[in-house]
Amino acid sequence: MKASVYAPASADTAFDLLFQTLEQSNDAVLVLDERNRIVLFNTAAEKLWGVPRTQALGQPLHHFLPCPVEGGADLSDHACAAHWIGGHREVMLERGDGRRITASLTMSPVEAGGRQFHTAALRDFTDVRLQRERMRQLSLVVDRSDNAIFVSAPNRQVLYVNSGFTRMLGYELEDLRNRKPSEVLSGPHTEPQLGDLIERSLALSEGMQTEVLLYTKSGRPLWVSAAINPVLDDDGRTIGLVSVLTDITQTKAHQVLHHKVLDAMVREQPVADVMTLMCREVERIAPEVAVSVLAVDGDGRLRPLAAPSLPAALVAACDGLAIGPRVGACGTAAWRGRPVHVPDVATDPLMLGFRDLLLGNGLHACFSSPIKSSSGRVLGTLCFYYRERGEPNDLHRRIADTCLHLCALAMEREQTNERVHQLAFYDTLTGLPNRIMFSAKAEQVLANSAQLSAQAAVLFIDVDRFKRVNEAQGHAAGDGLLRDIAARLAEELPGPNLIGRQAGDEFVAVLPQCSTEQAASVAERLLGAIARPATAGVMTLHPSASIGVAIYPDDGRDIDLLLRHADMAMYRAKSDGGGSVRFFSGDMNRVAQERVSLETAMREALLADQFSLHYQPQISGGGEPTLYGVEALLRWEHPELGTVPPSRFVPVAEECGLIADLSLWVLEHACAQMADWRGRGLRVPRVAVNVSAINFRDPDLSLQIASCLDAHGLHPDDLILEITESVMLDPNPDVLENIEAIYVMGVRLSLDDFGTGYSSLSHLHRLPIYELKLDQSFVRDIDSSAIARTLTTSVLRIGESLSMKVVAEGVETGAQHAFLAEQGFPVLQGYLFSAPLPAPALEHWLGNNDYVTMPVSGDEAAHAP
Repeated sequence: MKASVYAPASADTAFDLLFQTLEQSNDAVLVLDERNRIVLFNTAAEKLWGVPRTQALGQPLHHFLPCPVEGGADLSDHACAAHWIGGHREVMLERGDGRRITASLTMSPVEAGGRQFHTAALRDFTDVRLQRERMRQLSLVVDRSDNAIFVSAPNRQVLYVNSGFTRMLGYELEDLRNRKPSEVLSGPHTEPQLGDLIERSLALSEGMQTEVLLYTKSGRPLWVSAAINPVLDDDGRTIGLVSVLTDITQTKAHQVLHHKVLDAMVREQPVADVMTLMCREVERIAPEVAVSVLAVDGDGRLRPLAAPSLPAALVAACDGLAIGPRVGACGTAAWRGRPVHVPDVATDPLMLGFRDLLLGNGLHACFSSPIKSSSGRVLGTLCFYYRERGEPNDLHRRIADTCLHLCALAMEREQTNERVHQLAFYDTLTGLPNRIMFSAKAEQVLANSAQLSAQAAVLFIDVDRFKRVNEAQGHAAGDGLLRDIAARLAEELPGPNLIGRQAGDEFVAVLPQCSTEQAASVAERLLGAIARPATAGVMTLHPSASIGVAIYPDDGRDIDLLLRHADMAMYRAKSDGGGSVRFFSGDMNRVAQERVSLETAMREALLADQFSLHYQPQISGGGEPTLYGVEALLRWEHPELGTVPPSRFVPVAEECGLIADLSLWVLEHACAQMADWRGRGLRVPRVAVNVSAINFRDPDLSLQIASCLDAHGLHPDDLILEITESVMLDPNPDVLENIEAIYVMGVRLSLDDFGTGYSSLSHLHRLPIYELKLDQSFVRDIDSSAIARTLTTSVLRIGESLSMKVVAEGVETGAQHAFLAEQGFPVLQGYLFSAPLPAPALEHWLGNNDYVTMPVSGDEAAHAP
């Protein structure tokens, strides 16, 4: 033994042996002499304190070990050492580098060589203490975790559960003694093979993760994500299992429902199928509930969409039920617009009408919520039914919130699709199939008729004089009349008959398995139904219609051809006076082809300048005959067709849209003729030109008239524009603006065919009408009808009272002339004086008659701007 290692007081054998043994110890050892001075400080002690022994030997104990008692600094080292004797103690030491460590201390008295010593053996306990602290903190964290954590032995016996396990599932450790967790936590809807799945996974020493439905101690179902991992020793043997359960019930409901329902919606599944899928998913997530989804229709009635687990009798009882303040849970929720809870069906007065039905099927409580659109409108209801009395729990409320959003999304999408379909395939005014839908369905009807070798009738229905209703009463009244007629047609043609609205005032119908005789009977019945009086605003209308009929397969084998032929027949009925039925025949096809040819020829005639103007004189009615003016009348001499009368080509021009171009052509050429007469000194006071109603809707009409007058050097009072009552009654703002602009310009307006339409004296009073032209039908009957004479005189007096000129057209006999002159008609026009003449012939006529031009009278001056 080296003297530098320790300094013994004596060197006997026992003393040396003790010190050698202690020097070699793995523990840090200090030996104290009788004076409590360090006489041995072994190598392990040097490492523990981090100081060399040379600094320790001979030092008092308190330099290295704190006194274990309060006030120990005032005690002797011997007294302090005495307190350390006995058992193991934990002491805090300060190393030479200032770091504090924890050590385990054993202090013992030792006698050697007749002397008394104390030995202090110390072992660094810092790592053990830290590990113990970490374990304590880990246990605290695990206990405070929201996850359920448990540790089990290889035989699946549970050894430990954290507080989260008890909070989530309600079980204490004692509840699981000698029982497998899968047995305790399983319920009626848990995966039956769960235990086998765990065993197979762990047999391979592999962890597993799965989602499973478990049940709490109270019986409440809970969806959890389960992570089960084996704990292996160094040899790879399983020595335990650590399982972590995470509550995913809300997430499961939200994700599963969103994924499956939205996927079904993307695949355009019907809304009933989407709702059924949602109900089944909810019932899988929360097996204790049965789910229903009801829609509320436009009449405020419940319509079942899905209820896969409810009795059919209960579903049927809800169908068609009007919502109300005491109509079960669903009817009331829809009525109130807020959720309704029925914790006990047997006692709740809301369920009076459904009590027996629900209780008889084991349903004792329900929870119904209104499904609302993004605008807040109630679309339907979502209802959870329970087999036990009570309120819905938090899980059910969260699931309901998710489902309500999905239901609203699906139902609004369905309504949008229906609306788009309605707009695409149905007429918005009448609700009848439009042209596209009608043609598609009609082809199906014809295909069925072909298979049955049966006839079918196609009807083309056009409302007579509908334009006049629009002009006189406005478009709102016209729309109302069309809706009424559509309803009457639907009422008269129920069942397999197909009805559609073609356009405007045109309706079409297909009657399957219908012969010619049956079609005639049906058509006459339709005429009677349409002819019933109808109210338009404050007026009562007496509508009528013209109907054309084509028969499949005799008149055509496809719907387009049959409609075209029925249309031709309808035009024949209309040309015959309307209010009648006509069947298609071959000559109608010829007439239709002639109309098409006439339209084409008319367009070519405009380009080739084949039209011409004839002029009919207008003569003053009393005193010395004077020339009041001339009316320009359009004539057409076709190189192949010969003379085409206006009665033939003007209606075609109105139908095909050429009438506006013809009116401007007449205006241009009439003004050019007036300028020529003015240049040659031939005094024609004024020229009257007919302008169509379509022209008056052109915002540029007044500019076109002004430009025409300026181009030919004419004054505004050289021109009179003849308009029909349809122009006067047209509500289009462009029409009124044109009338006002023309009046301000100084061009006069003449109301043509007065007395034949829906004459409105209020319009006459408000509008700047200069002249009334009595329709020639009145003049024609003067000789034979007292009523005609009275009406003729009445029109004259109206004109006089409004300071308007009145022109009598169609004067053909001396008697007519005498009566009109006697009544004081200021202007007369008719074949009695002259037929319409080309310009040269009119000049010759003027040269052969001693007519002088009529001067501008005081009345005329009053109307001039």
